[in-house]
Amino acid sequence: MTREEVLQYAKEQYGTDPDYPWRRDRESAVLRHADSRRWYGLLMRVGKDRLGLPGGESVDILNVKCDPMLGEALRRGPGIFPAYHMNHAEWISILLDGTVEGERVLDLLDLSYRLTASRKEKNQARGPKEWIIPANYRYYNVEEGLAESPVMEWKQSSDVRVGDTVYLYMGAPISAILYKFKAIEVNIPYQYEDSHLTIRRAMKLELMERYDKDRFPLRLLKSFGVYAVRSPRSMPHSLSCEINGPGEAGLP
Repeated sequence: MTREEVLQYAKEQYGTDPDYPWRRDRESAVLRHADSRRWYGLLMRVGKDRLGLPGGESVDILNVKCDPMLGEALRRGPGIFPAYHMNHAEWISILLDGTVEGERVLDLLDLSYRLTASRKEKNQARGPKEWIIPANYRYYNVEEGLAESPVMEWKQSSDVRVGDTVYLYMGAPISAILYKFKAIEVNIPYQYEDSHLTIRRAMKLELMERYDKDRFPLRLLKSFGVYAVRSPRSMPHSLSCEINGPGEAGLP
């Protein structure tokens, strides 16, 4: 994957013309999101030593925005580094010398484009999402409910949509993900209140898989940045890969 191929792809896929904001630098090209006008790519030519590589020659790199957990994993492989001259937590630098496969480069550019979209566009365009949602066995016996039907109603307090995947995390003393569901109906009006729980909206979840309590315990989740599950939260992409395998994991 060359610099010219990246520019061609950005033009054909997103209608992006490169922006050269620095008067004395005609090599550093900024790719701006059509909707938000935020940067989703930065092409530069830098010395290898700036990336911690041996040799004094210069190389082309592409900086893209990336999910922090995914970026940490990618930086362990060849050709991907903490972003040169940008936020290391949210951006990465990709060598454009053939070390990283072209398809991989474009996948990461696509991801950066999605991450830099405006909130309005993200809400309109987002595909299926994965969630981790807490459950307390003292208030509801999930297994008894599933014995009656693989579809159950559950409190909805987040932007879960039809087609989203919901992982049910059972709190202490179990402290593990035990179930995987698919959301089949959402935003159902529901009125319930007691000393422990208030429900104003519900969703219908269909069981997809059960997990042994020792398979995805909290001690494992912590290694993927999930230190507690007190309310609905997005599933980190790296944890999704651990649960489903890279080919089946959902998008960040």
